[in-house]
Amino acid sequence: MQSLPAFTLLSKVASAQPHGYETLEDNKSASKPLQNSVYELRIYHAVEGKLPELLARFRDHTTKLFEKHGIRNVAYWTPMDDPQKGKTLIYIVAHPSREAAAKNWQAFREDPEWVAVRDKSEANGKIVESVDSTYMALTDFSSTV
Repeated sequence: MQSLPAFTLLSKVASAQPHGYETLEDNKSASKPLQNSVYELRIYHAVEGKLPELLARFRDHTTKLFEKHGIRNVAYWTPMDDPQKGKTLIYIVAHPSREAAAKNWQAFREDPEWVAVRDKSEANGKIVESVDSTYMALTDFSSTV
């Protein structure tokens, strides 16, 4: 992620907001960041050789299910350099609040469609070793352009 230009990430963060999210239009000044949204950085460490299956699961199912449950997809990356190359998925999602995040994740985990997708994708064994999650708030000096 070191070589990712900050403006690329920030432009994604400022993109279209679903219902319940503060938008630039809601702010008094267009220079103010989206202060009320809670961002979540998630890092998935795939089982050796299973990153393609993990990416397919996200591409074909997970991102759509996130949106269904109020989890806004911001951006997704895979590292270009070792040691994470070929075995790591990094992404950021957004929630209207921390309380909403807890409810969104609970609803997602209990969704029968998600359970079926997860179980099918793991028919030949787990594809994720571990997940790191960090909740973040934009600073008052974050640019949204």
